[in-house]
Amino acid sequence: MSNTKLNTVNHDRDSAALRYVYPVVSRRAGGVSIGINLNTNNACNWRCIYCQVPDLTRGTAPPVDLEVLENELRDFINQLLHGNFMQSSVPEGAQRINDIALSGNGEPTSAAEFAQVIELIGRVRRDTALPETVKTVLITNGSLLHRSEVQQGLRAMAMLNGEVWFKLDRASETGMQLVNNTATNMEKVRENLAAAISLCPTWLQTCWFALDSEPPSEQDEEDYLGFISALLRSGYKPQGVLLYGLARPSMQAEAPRLSALSIEGAQGFAARIGKLLPVKTSF
Repeated sequence: MSNTKLNTVNHDRDSAALRYVYPVVSRRAGGVSIGINLNTNNACNWRCIYCQVPDLTRGTAPPVDLEVLENELRDFINQLLHGNFMQSSVPEGAQRINDIALSGNGEPTSAAEFAQVIELIGRVRRDTALPETVKTVLITNGSLLHRSEVQQGLRAMAMLNGEVWFKLDRASETGMQLVNNTATNMEKVRENLAAAISLCPTWLQTCWFALDSEPPSEQDEEDYLGFISALLRSGYKPQGVLLYGLARPSMQAEAPRLSALSIEGAQGFAARIGKLLPVKTSF
């Protein structure tokens, strides 16, 4: 185990010297998040221009060694609960376990073993007597939530104090192409989001930033608010919106073009969202 102190900027995925499991001090969660990286090949089916993953490639997660993952997760949780990792590697004030988060270096639902991974997490949680208050979080771009095995995993997650954080950075096809480098249509996004909401408590996760020194346009805001309004009219209500800004440098070619918004501009958009849904901000 590394003795490097983690913080909200240093998200060192090698700090625990493990293949799949890594700790993060989450600025949004205010505690330690036990990260699970299924995309050890740095492959994702999207390429978001703010992504901090180096050497990102297009693709899916490689086969997951479930035995290695289970042993790593079990041992690391025991280190957090009964060892000295908190004291040696986590700042005071953040020395609590907030969640187990499937995130990492690509889209976690692209792993063929996704449903088995959720089952594994449930088993390890029970065996280690992890407090029920610790959440199980899936951070996803939502593009594969139509798959039956992914939906099976979400049903199981809901029983593990589960939450889905569903990426929605822009709510138009041109906006998603620009920010996420994905060719999709908003009806498919809506269907996948509705499926997530039906299966497990779901938050929208939105990164809001300036590109070429220009903030998102008024049309971007209207598209976003209109998408949420239509979703609510259809009877699907997310838990709320996690609205955040740039925290760490992008590792993509567009990095020099990205910059943080003014607090005033960010909070103005947050206030508009807040008229429709609860919103949590982190800028």
